[in-house]
Amino acid sequence: MTQRRDVDKLQEEIEELFADLWQVPRFSGVRRGFRPNVDCFHTDDPHALTVLVELPGVDPGSVQIVAGERVLLITGERKHPKVPGRVYQQMEIESGPFQRQVRLVEDIDPGRARATFDNGVLTIELPVVEQPHTGRIVITAERST
Repeated sequence: MTQRRDVDKLQEEIEELFADLWQVPRFSGVRRGFRPNVDCFHTDDPHALTVLVELPGVDPGSVQIVAGERVLLITGERKHPKVPGRVYQQMEIESGPFQRQVRLVEDIDPGRARATFDNGVLTIELPVVEQPHTGRIVITAERST
């Protein structure tokens, strides 16, 4: 079982590598563009998968979350602020469109999924079910107060 997970993880990393190669403009040099960090963990009480996505500086309205069969897709864009006459001395903050795909290790109920956006962190709670859901569903993130 562990060997299978290692193979799945390697396949996921290779797929992400190829996806990143096609998204980065040629003129960007070694820069990859904005790629948010993602954590995914399992809890027993409640029986759920939780996905955390770091999205500092991203407008929550630009984020789309789609759950499919054992896959979660998060897309959006982080824009650089418009400042007239700006001349960079140093430029390290990555921006642009992003897409992260998270393979889910269990079947989830996307109809009961919840997403919140608080202090630049998107939290997606996905209840685990015995019967898999077929098709895709869009999940809307709520802003925390």
